[in-house]
Amino acid sequence: MRLAALLASIVLVTQASAQPVTAPPAQPEWFASALPFLPDGYVAGLGFGETSTDPADTKTLTGIIAAYPKSANDPKTPASAFESGHMLVVKLSREDGKLKAVSGELRPRDKKVSSEIERVISAAHDEGEYDKLHTELLAKAKSLPAGTMPCDIHGWSEDKDPKGLNVRAAPDVTSKVLGTLPAPYKLKAKDGSENTPEGGWLTEFNIIGYKDGWFLIQGAQPPGKDYEGKSYPRNAPKPYAGRGWVSANKVGAQYANGDTRMGGLYQAPHADSNWMPAKTEGGNEIGPDGGPKKILACSGYWALVESHDKVRGWWRRLCSNQVTNCS
Repeated sequence: MRLAALLASIVLVTQASAQPVTAPPAQPEWFASALPFLPDGYVAGLGFGETSTDPADTKTLTGIIAAYPKSANDPKTPASAFESGHMLVVKLSREDGKLKAVSGELRPRDKKVSSEIERVISAAHDEGEYDKLHTELLAKAKSLPAGTMPCDIHGWSEDKDPKGLNVRAAPDVTSKVLGTLPAPYKLKAKDGSENTPEGGWLTEFNIIGYKDGWFLIQGAQPPGKDYEGKSYPRNAPKPYAGRGWVSANKVGAQYANGDTRMGGLYQAPHADSNWMPAKTEGGNEIGPDGGPKKILACSGYWALVESHDKVRGWWRRLCSNQVTNCS
């Protein structure tokens, strides 16, 4: 049987709900028996299985497991959301009434195969829509500096230095400073009372790229202006709003609903990669109400983060809303 035809016939276990998903997709019965065939250096994601209409037919039974490099969630070698990854193709045999993997081969997953293995976890925006969004984002990457990973997430400056956070011309501490982003700012109401969150309003911006521990940003907004409107003081700090680089360790954000499983992080920037439970600062499951401890890298609509219980993985979509959750 041709691989394309086989993959098109794969029966997937998906959940079509516009609400955030917390329950794990069911893995096929043969999944554990296939893992020994996965080469060193790769981590297994979701398994996809085909069951033959003829139980006696053991020649055409095949299973697929999404696979990504172990280094996919390493900040030194972050994975790309624009690459399809690999798949472990396993031959299955029926023993004692159960399917078992008897051999396996790791193969690249090209664009055609990637489109045939549907990756739907939540139906608010399915994987097909995100594939289109990533294609559009990649097309815009020509305007970015060479070697920059295209991104589309949002964040804020967490630098408390009164002088502000330096925005540089290149991802290097020795490069020219183009301007600064204001430190947290506390607004005063006309009666003199404070009208600001605890710690002050943060300077928000768009993150459009990543390279070597630095985020390429643009569109920075004065701290609190979006929430204060016309009452924002004329003499309040104004950030550098152009395009430039800021150090990733000075950036924060809030988890947004990325149409994936809530409560944890993915080993790679793909919704069929291995999923790992993670917690908030208060010990709850992570979701669109709070943010990561660290933001380490980004690729497309995904961000590589570290949770407050030190789980390192990928979350799709970050926002910079300082007054409500990002559901």
